[in-house]
Amino acid sequence: MEAVRVRSSYRGQGIGTSMFRYAISRAKEKGCSILQLTTDKKRPQALLFYESLGFVATHEGMKRKL
Repeated sequence: MEAVRVRSSYRGQGIGTSMFRYAISRAKEKGCSILQLTTDKKRPQALLFYESLGFVATHEGMKRKL
């Protein structure tokens, strides 16, 4: 899953939760066995949000600016 965002003025209204629950449901219907996403470590609220949906941190990402 990539580039999923809710406008900051609409956050906290359950929109993101509804979108993810729908996506999770559709993925299960289609036989998917895993959903994967990335987020910035500098966004602790986002990390808590994803964890509340059942996502678990399993990998460490890296990048290099040029």
